[in-house]
Amino acid sequence: MLTQDEYTEDAVALLKKLIATPSVSRNEKDAADIMEATIRSYGFTPQRDANNVWIIDPHYDEDKPTLLLNAHIDTVKPVDSWKRDPFHPGIEVQKGESKEEEEILYGLGSNDCGGGLCSLLQMFRLLTSKPQSYNLIYLASAEEEVSGKDGISRALPLLPHIDVAIVGEPTGMQPAVAEKGLMVLDVIAHGKSGHAARNEGVNAIYEALDDMRWIRDYKFEKVSEFLGPTKMTLTVVNAGTQHNVIPDTCTMLVDIRTNEFYDNEEVYHFICQHLKSECKAHSFRLKSSRIDPEHPLIKKCVAMGMKPFGSPTLSDQALMSFPSFKLGPGESSRSHSADEFIKMSEIRDAIAQYAELLDGANI
Repeated sequence: MLTQDEYTEDAVALLKKLIATPSVSRNEKDAADIMEATIRSYGFTPQRDANNVWIIDPHYDEDKPTLLLNAHIDTVKPVDSWKRDPFHPGIEVQKGESKEEEEILYGLGSNDCGGGLCSLLQMFRLLTSKPQSYNLIYLASAEEEVSGKDGISRALPLLPHIDVAIVGEPTGMQPAVAEKGLMVLDVIAHGKSGHAARNEGVNAIYEALDDMRWIRDYKFEKVSEFLGPTKMTLTVVNAGTQHNVIPDTCTMLVDIRTNEFYDNEEVYHFICQHLKSECKAHSFRLKSSRIDPEHPLIKKCVAMGMKPFGSPTLSDQALMSFPSFKLGPGESSRSHSADEFIKMSEIRDAIAQYAELLDGANI
């Protein structure tokens, strides 16, 4: 078995390769090739569908529960304000908050979520090198940043039954035990066109006003300890063609962030009952997720000094039908930002914390 430092070195070496390989969502083939080749070099037999790559525990036992280790290989497009080459994995030595020098790895996807992706792969190697009371599956998934149909939702049906998952998104190695869901609604108020100078027509904007007020004012009753309330926000309104024509339609876009107490379809039907306007949901698939704070892995996180919290940002958790939580190196605030980076110490510490949490654990 390798040492902690050797696992860290392998994680960093893989992360550098991935940073140097552009893998914007829906264009992850080259990154998936690297993951597949790396896994083979470790002595495992990977499986692949589209650009999703996974490994199943060589000692898989149907009588044991199964833990999924998941992170994504795709990135967003680099923003224009990068001062460094986003595809050059450069390490710089800088003074940290403690005034001590630390190594920092810059590059697109380093923090979101290359650090978690590469650390969890090392964890799969470590944990499968000795007997565990559970099975392991490692999945490097595609199209996470766009919730694409060829991402994790394509891979999950091909995997064995999963009991719980750890998603390696950057959380500062604190467990995100709940995550808000997302649903977007098209709301369309109908009127009747006419000349603005005459007392004719039905103004669709006026028809929409009561619905706008209801969307603004309604408060969902069930409030989450970790995520707060389910929230509706009117974000886009379009109506009218010119100043002298009564608008016959007023279209609105509503952003809805659900907590773990509400199902997206349930919320949609409830809203439809209260609006006069026509209402259409873009999708129901991005659901809120949670894990019981009494789950053995969460209790062990707490015993290790970690603090559970609720995450407002979406991840592949939204497409998982089983308990899951996010736990990974790096900070969410760095994601999608110019000059994205991860600290070498964060990768090293993550591997140590994952090992303490999972080696010999009950799930």
